[in-house]
Amino acid sequence: MQKLYIIKIGGNVIDDESKLQQFLGNLSKIKENKILVHGGGKVATDISKGLGIEAKMVDGRRITDAETLKIVTMVYGGLINKRIVSALQSYECNAIGLTGADGNIIEASKRPIKNGVDYGYVGDVTHVHPQTIIHFLSMGLTPVVAPLTHDRKGNILNTNADTMASALAVGLSGNFVVHLIYCFELKGVLEDINNKDSVITDINFSKYENLKEKGIIAKGMIPKMDNSFDAIKAGVGSVIICHADDIINIIGKNEKKGTKLSLS
Repeated sequence: MQKLYIIKIGGNVIDDESKLQQFLGNLSKIKENKILVHGGGKVATDISKGLGIEAKMVDGRRITDAETLKIVTMVYGGLINKRIVSALQSYECNAIGLTGADGNIIEASKRPIKNGVDYGYVGDVTHVHPQTIIHFLSMGLTPVVAPLTHDRKGNILNTNADTMASALAVGLSGNFVVHLIYCFELKGVLEDINNKDSVITDINFSKYENLKEKGIIAKGMIPKMDNSFDAIKAGVGSVIICHADDIINIIGKNEKKGTKLSLS
């Protein structure tokens, strides 16, 4: 089977135009099949403030009410997605911008109220339909997927980009040898958050549980890691968490960078 790289970009890289352009320039040099899944950075929050709508967060997760849904749809599916697609075109990488609703790629259900918290129009992925993505890849296109899904009832749902990347990786693992790469502003999973060079190069599942117990892996890194191990258990070839600058070295030069995850 052919290789497929599913790359998720987010964090400070999206917020910094020069870092984003450098990343996209490197991505365009990768000739293998690839899909880019992007988050929203702080752009949606900044635009919300400009419109007088204060972002509501619980444990780092955005509450998506009706007004916020309008903003994230415009920002994620429009502004950020098309900015990335147009930049890739300038690097001669023929990209196509999508949400989960386009081609019915990713379905989700509205997250139920949990512990008294109503997250609003937030989606939990239920199905991935890979046919449309496979067709675009066969045409030589690079899909760029925004963190929005749909519920088949006409509703758009704000959906975690890490989860969408993992779901796509699992959904396409029957057709490709899939490698899932999470790119952000750090060099990998760190032993010491205050030492940017303290990268843990390999983490298996038991080591992950141990690092969680010690509090070394905590907060926002936990759902990213959970998604990663779920993907590996479901047949995804490999998962790497790394700095956005290292993408060209990992894929293009087979260098060992970042943190590689495995079950054992």
